[in-house]
Amino acid sequence: MVEAGWSVIQPVLDVWHALPARGFPNYSAGSWGPVEADELLEREGRAWRPIGEEEIDRDRGCSDDESKIAAAR
Repeated sequence: MVEAGWSVIQPVLDVWHALPARGFPNYSAGSWGPVEADELLEREGRAWRPIGEEEIDRDRGCSDDESKIAAAR
């Protein structure tokens, strides 16, 4: 069974190895990712939320607005 499985899979692996991926959205490690990720969301009128838009109160695990509300109580 194992040999039969590999007889199906190995030709696929050989083609993948022989032909470089066309149009595959590669990106550098540590970056914000490929532009295609942004385009995917934009098609539906959405966007990634920028980091730093809302600071997090690390002690309480809540946003600045939540911290202000809690402090006012």
